[in-house]
Amino acid sequence: MARAEGEGGFARRRAATRAALLRAAQRLLAGGRGEEVSIQRITEEAGVGFGSFHNHFDSKAELFEAAVRLALDEFAEILEGATRDATDPAEKFAAKARLTFHLIDRRPQLVRILARHGHLAVQAETGLGPRALQDIAEGMTAGRFRVADPRTALYAVSGALLGLIQLRLETPSPDPAFAETGAELLLRLLGVPDPDAHTVSRRPLPPLPAGGARP
Repeated sequence: MARAEGEGGFARRRAATRAALLRAAQRLLAGGRGEEVSIQRITEEAGVGFGSFHNHFDSKAELFEAAVRLALDEFAEILEGATRDATDPAEKFAAKARLTFHLIDRRPQLVRILARHGHLAVQAETGLGPRALQDIAEGMTAGRFRVADPRTALYAVSGALLGLIQLRLETPSPDPAFAETGAELLLRLLGVPDPDAHTVSRRPLPPLPAGGARP
């Protein structure tokens, strides 16, 4: 029994160290400092011993890749959790875009990682990219989106979304309707008629799931 408890404690400490390293990496990535810092700086940021780094990661690149993937997956879960009950593909897509803009104030670290590394999500096999591709395909099937190819549309709206996020990050006092205007623009890119895009992008937003509003 004592041995089992000891092994359990070791596993918990190991998991806590790994989590601390990932959180530190995310903070550094959000601040744009990921590529230039040393492993010693990372472990200091994480509050763990220098020697513990290589117990979990072979290199800085591996750590930062895992940290980005974790952040993008978390972002995807937040958006899916908030819009899981939506039945109109256009409204669901617009809500995800608007919530992304609102999360700039609520989860700035997460959104800054998305702004800097969101292009990786488009190419990933899980997470934001595939879910957005599925949303576009469902919108096409339902006749809500008028685009020729869902993957081309994904790249187009992803580029526009990342550009809008960057604009919002650089704007200290944005227009109060920035999120709605941005979502309307994205719907238009997907072929939603102007009046409909305007109306859909201003429907009531679903609440963020628990944890979505934490810093």
